[in-house]
Amino acid sequence: MPLSARRHAWPLAVTADAVAVVLFATIGRANHHESTGIHGIWHTAWPFLLGTALGLAMTAYSRLRPTTIRAGVRVWVWTVVLGLVARSASGGGTPPAFIVVAAIVLGAFLVGWRAVLTWRTWSSRWRRLRG
Repeated sequence: MPLSARRHAWPLAVTADAVAVVLFATIGRANHHESTGIHGIWHTAWPFLLGTALGLAMTAYSRLRPTTIRAGVRVWVWTVVLGLVARSASGGGTPPAFIVVAAIVLGAFLVGWRAVLTWRTWSSRWRRLRG
């Protein structure tokens, strides 16, 4: 049974999205020579994890399968918008360059793993049909 099967879809999406946001925070902090300890990463990641959680909740509410690219776009938008709002409200900086980088990197991570999974699933189906 493939990883994208319905019974694996939600655990996969929650885990992969959380890993993507933590990876974003870790890479960003490391590139700026900031602490990459658990507290430093949490300080950067929590607003975006909040946005991710709400994006996944809206995906569940709309009954979208969480491993689709469409769901990824939804989660990405919620993550970026709510993450930046929460970051700003908590006193974190949101300079324009950070907003652009956050949107691009989180888009690549949150939509990217879904695109790879979709491509692999499509590719497997195509091979089965051909041979």
